[in-house]
Amino acid sequence: MPQKGSFYGLPWLMGLMGSEQVGGPTISQACATSARLLQSVASSLREGDVTVALAIAADRVSNGPHIYYPAPHGPGGTREHENWVMDNFDCDPYTGVNMLKTAENVAAEYGLTTAQQNELTLVRYQQYEEALKNDSAFLRRFMTLPFSVPDARFKREQSVLQGDEGIFPTTEAGLAKLKPLLDGGTVTFGGQTHPADGNAAIVVTTAERAAELSQDPKIDIRLVSFGQSRVKPAFMPAAPAPAARKALQAAGLKASDLSAVKTHNPFIVNDLVLAKELGLDPLTMNRFGCSLVWGHPQAPMGLRAIIELIEQLVITGGGYGLFVGCAAGDSAMAVIIKVDDGT
Repeated sequence: MPQKGSFYGLPWLMGLMGSEQVGGPTISQACATSARLLQSVASSLREGDVTVALAIAADRVSNGPHIYYPAPHGPGGTREHENWVMDNFDCDPYTGVNMLKTAENVAAEYGLTTAQQNELTLVRYQQYEEALKNDSAFLRRFMTLPFSVPDARFKREQSVLQGDEGIFPTTEAGLAKLKPLLDGGTVTFGGQTHPADGNAAIVVTTAERAAELSQDPKIDIRLVSFGQSRVKPAFMPAAPAPAARKALQAAGLKASDLSAVKTHNPFIVNDLVLAKELGLDPLTMNRFGCSLVWGHPQAPMGLRAIIELIEQLVITGGGYGLFVGCAAGDSAMAVIIKVDDGT
């Protein structure tokens, strides 16, 4: 989401961090931004341009800007305006279809009912509960909690984050009460995510530098492959499956070789279709949570999912992991990670 001053992108951010010598691009690809960030960084490492890179994802979807496009030659200079978040969620300028309708299109094609969506949605919230056990032990593997939030001048503490905020309590009875949002449809508010804000970052480096920088050099974490896809117009939630297939093909793997799967799921429909297309068990995907639960800050939610994918693989003894998610324009990106725990 554009924000005041974001024209200056990474150089501004790195200056605020005290690293005035560091430059780099600002990348925007809606919900596929995280996978694209890692692909861009990996390319720079392969080319030898850098040996250590910091990929940072930040987004404020809950309060995106309202943009005015002037027309100097129009009557009174009046032209178009755009609510960056809701107007774009509500209408793809190419197809004229909103994102909710893309979910209904896919649900209809695959014969998915509201009951099926509610059943898996409830599982996703139960999976997130696992991340909160033992005083959020899983989240503390990659989050500093509690986190002191400073004011804009970094002079005083504005608030303290104890964990994720804005999570909606979800029960079987509560989901059953919700009606589909479109007449004749199947998708309710319970089966889709909500606008949110967030930040995430990950360091990508060479094998040699990773051994120097890692808290546990025995654990080897590698980016293996990427995949990108675009499906027929107005069928966005179907796009992750072909993106995942391309990433698997590039890695020389089958879906059965995966030890863990994390998805960006703006609609629970996404997970039902991905599982059907790849022959996966939807109940085992997204252990510890997903964007359906956390919310939808576009860039960082994918990077967080990748971080959680790595942590899950470390906990369970390593293996291959897949992250995949759809993005605006009926597209998707996927990335495959390999973790070797050194045993």
